[in-house]
Amino acid sequence: ERGGNNSFTHEALTLKYKLDNQFELVFVVGFQKILTLTYVDKLIDDVHKEFRDKYRNEFQQKGTLGLLNGTFDFKDDFMRLLRDAEESSKVRAPTVMKTFEQSLKSQKTVKCMIETRGEKPKEKVKNKKNKGSKKEGIEAVAAPGKALAGDKQPSAAGEKEELTKDEILQKNREEFFKRHMKAGEKSRSPKPEAQKEKGKKPRVWDLGNSNAKVLDYSNSATNGSAEACPVEEFDPDIALGDRNREPGRLYDLEYESDDEAEEEKVIQNPSKPSAKKGGLGGMFGMLKGLVGSKSLTREDMDPVLEKMKDHLIAKNVAAEIAVQLCESVAKKLEGKVMGTFTTVTSTVKQALQEALVQILQPQRRVDVLRDVMDAQRHRRPYVVTFCGVNGVGKSTNLAKISFWLIENGFSVLIAACDTFRAGAVEQLRTHTRRLNALHPPESHGGRTMVQLYEKGYGKDAAGIAMEAISYARNQGFDVVLVDTAGRMQDNAPLMTALAKLIAVNAPDLVLFVGEALVGNEAVDQLVKFNKALADHSMAQTPRLIDGIVLTKFDTIDDKVGAAISMTYITSKPIVFVGTGQTYCDLRSLNAKAVVAALMKA
Repeated sequence: ERGGNNSFTHEALTLKYKLDNQFELVFVVGFQKILTLTYVDKLIDDVHKEFRDKYRNEFQQKGTLGLLNGTFDFKDDFMRLLRDAEESSKVRAPTVMKTFEQSLKSQKTVKCMIETRGEKPKEKVKNKKNKGSKKEGIEAVAAPGKALAGDKQPSAAGEKEELTKDEILQKNREEFFKRHMKAGEKSRSPKPEAQKEKGKKPRVWDLGNSNAKVLDYSNSATNGSAEACPVEEFDPDIALGDRNREPGRLYDLEYESDDEAEEEKVIQNPSKPSAKKGGLGGMFGMLKGLVGSKSLTREDMDPVLEKMKDHLIAKNVAAEIAVQLCESVAKKLEGKVMGTFTTVTSTVKQALQEALVQILQPQRRVDVLRDVMDAQRHRRPYVVTFCGVNGVGKSTNLAKISFWLIENGFSVLIAACDTFRAGAVEQLRTHTRRLNALHPPESHGGRTMVQLYEKGYGKDAAGIAMEAISYARNQGFDVVLVDTAGRMQDNAPLMTALAKLIAVNAPDLVLFVGEALVGNEAVDQLVKFNKALADHSMAQTPRLIDGIVLTKFDTIDDKVGAAISMTYITSKPIVFVGTGQTYCDLRSLNAKAVVAALMKA
């Protein structure tokens, strides 16, 4: 699924590889990463061509078993190709500078380079001519205007001659006073309005409360303590949503296709449109595009891949990743021999679907419940840190994960390490009250299942997280969920602070919270978050993002491309998917459901 990248780096080594899909061969060349070898691509191409041409008959007769059991005397050929590649890349002698006689300047005469006084360059003369023509045009346009004015003047003069001198003076005075009176009104009118608007009055809302003390929820007594919040009474149906669910179970993400019935109708009556066109036309239309026992070329696949790329971008996959996916599919299929009744489109689509499913199912799966039980055996809390940009839903999804952990019988301590955003601590305090109302201590043998550890605002987040972990260890909490402030990936000071928090406290799981609405921005966010954690970490092996929480999945319909973009960049799994506003709206990722939504037309 990552065939678009034809190199792989491991510690001090770099491997470059090339696929031969016709005979199912992989050619790999390895070299020291520190070396800059310009001939590697040429070497691997030459070796591929020479080896394939030399043993083509053996491959066709014996097949794969012939490759496994056969012996290939190729060492001399390889050494010859290596020498040729090295010689072709040798540094060439620097090019000699041209002499004056070889330059264009030497071909010019002295006369053409001399400028005499009074003469101007040809370009300027041309410009002057253009300006002159413009002036002539303006004069030509102005001439009829003058003629019109001349026509009006005699009539005006005739009117003045009919009036006496006293009447003309009186008329002029009236016009003068009218003009000045209008100007005075305009200048005076804004002054009283400006005086009225002095000072700003506070807005009073119709349904609001004028008493500010009623709205003040910041109790100074609770700040800096980890005491359980008071129990709040509210309707549990609003917070839980589905009451028929199995408690503690994390359901898979589901995708239901709306047009399955329409597709069935089309399949049931395929003969109706073809009957109008005629029997032969329908038969040839069915056979159109079929590839019969021939190897696929890049020219065959390019039109299909171009459509696939546009389709992926329309589904919110980052443009860069869509190109890489199509490139990997092309390399996987190029030269592959197709069956008799197989279309290029169906082959490319199937290969792309397989690649997408593999991307969404990384090798390492994060099993939070198993890891929490393992931490319990070692008598220490399991620490999860949430990070991400502003407004993606870190605190809300932290509360959902808290609810899921409580339903599985684990006690949770929430560390309020967002000491910057106004209302962040109060938001977590409200969630804690509601979670305690849903799971009161009486239902768990007198044990408080969720508590909030807070130190107010403006404090060092790394220090609060360290104190919260220490408190959880002493009080016997199973899980610590660390909420951090949202930050943009370009803000270097805040990214340094996040790297410090992770490096100092060494959490068991670092989750990046990203929203499903983003497209190309997902790539930039994850690359820069990972880079910042690597650059600002003090450890020899820096701690990077371990998993992803994908939020607002209920807002995107079938535009699920962000899931592909995020997983492709980090090679890390999507651990949780947020699908709504209630505590039960948390799902695990179902790769096949996401790919089905992505490939839907």
